[in-house]
Amino acid sequence: MKKILSILLFSFLIIGCKTAANKETVGSTSTSSTEEDLKCYFKGTGNEPFWGIKIGNEEIVFTSLIPGKEKIIFPAVDAIRAMDANVKMYKVNNETASATITIQQLDCQDSMSGAISPYSVKVEIRNNSELEAKKLSGCGKYITDYRLHDIWVLEELNGYKVFATDFQKEMPRIEINSSENRFSGYGGCNAISGSIFYEKDLLRFSKVLSTLMACPSGNKESEFTKALQSTTTYSIGNNQLTLSNPSGKLAVFKKVD
Repeated sequence: MKKILSILLFSFLIIGCKTAANKETVGSTSTSSTEEDLKCYFKGTGNEPFWGIKIGNEEIVFTSLIPGKEKIIFPAVDAIRAMDANVKMYKVNNETASATITIQQLDCQDSMSGAISPYSVKVEIRNNSELEAKKLSGCGKYITDYRLHDIWVLEELNGYKVFATDFQKEMPRIEINSSENRFSGYGGCNAISGSIFYEKDLLRFSKVLSTLMACPSGNKESEFTKALQSTTTYSIGNNQLTLSNPSGKLAVFKKVD
């Protein structure tokens, strides 16, 4: 019975985290005040008692099987970063309740399913009529932007348009699997692959591997892979993916079917 209740709660969170597919958004900032960001970018769950949290740009929703705390909706707030960059805290309240949500980048094992998640989550929540907060622990993960899940061909690199003559055979491309947080593709001379790290307003390409074919003089593959590894943010619009960091725009890709 406990497993059934846990599955039902998890399913509710997944449904609640669906994004507005008909809205044009970016991963770092919205292109206009009328456009919606992704509805939900983090979800967490815990057991005994069963509870769940989904954090979005519009609201933070807590659900549970705890009497009096079945569903509590808080206005969205920005995370408070601790001195340890791997820890984020959300302090939220409404007219009936308050909560502190702490997310730490730390492998976490679900106490029932055994599944491993990349973040541990702690929630302290209380109704305003209560003197003590209920303390809960669980696991969670960020919901990678589903729009990244595609094949992207390079158009610009470090501010300049690229041409086939800049590479050996064909234009560099990356295929991103957002459900598995991995990518693969062609760097302009060698096959490449690696992992992506995603959080709200953050995108990194890591553990980049490539085959060892010698590249001819003038091939810009090394510049391309360096741009990938230097990426921290992104935006998507008009069938283009733009990768950037605080220094500026690094690469622009066009989506291909």
